[in-house]
Amino acid sequence: MTTGEKLALLRKRKGMTQEELSAQLGVSRQSVSKWEMDVSFPETDKLIKLSKLYECSIDYLLSDGSKETAEVKAGLSVQDAYLFVRECGYFFLATSVDDQPRLRPFGMIYEKNNTLFIATDKRKQVYAELQKNPKVELASYNPGTRKWIRMSGRAEIEDSRPMREEMMNAYSNLRGAYQNKEEMYLAIYRLQMDNICIR
Repeated sequence: MTTGEKLALLRKRKGMTQEELSAQLGVSRQSVSKWEMDVSFPETDKLIKLSKLYECSIDYLLSDGSKETAEVKAGLSVQDAYLFVRECGYFFLATSVDDQPRLRPFGMIYEKNNTLFIATDKRKQVYAELQKNPKVELASYNPGTRKWIRMSGRAEIEDSRPMREEMMNAYSNLRGAYQNKEEMYLAIYRLQMDNICIR
């Protein structure tokens, strides 16, 4: 993992935009963008500030070894994964039924309290597949950073009315599609992720 990739990941983990970080460091947003794309390199005083802000060593930011890469991967949170997927704008969901993998694109994903949620329709094949085998994998690719995220875990039905409302508020097309009687077909799944990896 390059210094730029680490800087981008650590900034997102802090929940900061490039603009917010640039204001805090007294540099332009373009400077932050160039650092994160490995086009240019932060000056020494900025590296010191970044290491304090991100609570890591300067050695960690500058090194490119496998130990440090594993350290960042191990520290990935569900919120990191959610932000990565939202930046991509889509993800692929893989299910397995009768020992056969099935892959399809998805767009709606939501995060709350370090848990991911997805929505589907009870009349769709994916719903039947998840009822038979709740094991899933999610993957998404960001062409800007040329990085993949892969996650694996289990999908469990989420029946709570508040979560249905939150999903509908987050995705207005859900509210439009599932009104009145149609709402009985909306299925929300809570994803229990066992493994999250960005490569």
